[in-house]
Amino acid sequence: MEDNKRSRLPHWMKLKSRLKPDESFSEVRKTLEDLHLHTICTAGNCPNIGECWRAGTATFMILGDICTRSCKFCGVTTGKPLPPDPEEPARVAESIRRMKLKHAVITSVDRDDLPDRGAGFWAETIRVIKEVNPGLTMETLIPDFDGRPELIDQVIAAGPEVISHNLETVRRLTPEIRTKAKYETSLSVISRIAKSGLVAKSGIMLGLGETEEEILKTMEDLLDAGCTVMTIGQYLQPSTAHIGVKEWITPEKFLEYEETGLNMGFMHVESQPLVRSSYHAEKHVKPRE
Repeated sequence: MEDNKRSRLPHWMKLKSRLKPDESFSEVRKTLEDLHLHTICTAGNCPNIGECWRAGTATFMILGDICTRSCKFCGVTTGKPLPPDPEEPARVAESIRRMKLKHAVITSVDRDDLPDRGAGFWAETIRVIKEVNPGLTMETLIPDFDGRPELIDQVIAAGPEVISHNLETVRRLTPEIRTKAKYETSLSVISRIAKSGLVAKSGIMLGLGETEEEILKTMEDLLDAGCTVMTIGQYLQPSTAHIGVKEWITPEKFLEYEETGLNMGFMHVESQPLVRSSYHAEKHVKPRE
């Protein structure tokens, strides 16, 4: 039952005053604008932007705002990116300092145009952020770097507390909705992170036509790869040009998946309709209490 009419949302998906500005929200926006920074909050049309920005947090997107891939679920612009900006790491670090963050999330577009897929820039960004913000904990939501171990290792060596790479969907649907990315490649990325001793995290979207059996198998695959933190959220169609929503999953079902995941052995599971990768990310540094 595909629904391409984006306005037809079930009542539990509707947010009140999503972007209503207040002082803290405005301060975050001004800081980002002053330093000419990109966030996945805006580029990815995150439904939690109001909640997170009002709390003084944001997920920074490095390596520009143009992606070399064109996944059918993603609202980030696709095209030919500009060369990496060598001043961007310092600007991100300064933004984190101004916002007085204790935990930061960094992500990026895919940069298949670069020989190292942007891994060196990633490592430099992490290093500069930590130098400017001692005591900060950090999550890095990385692309797959084509599964190349030597590139993944550059991010690992930089020492973020959590490294996340999203599986996005079940094995069967991966070729349909993800450009270039492969299910097994993503699992190999997560496995390498886990073997390093850092917290390995991943996330999937529901409502793309997957079955419950496939969801549970995906959770098992992630656990087998060493993933200990998982996010599960409802897919939202960014535009009519993107793949449509096949099903609206109820809050009760999301809660069921959360309980199942914790019983399976995940350290943390964030599972709600509006959950996105960085939702409550500060909780994922330490084991569940």
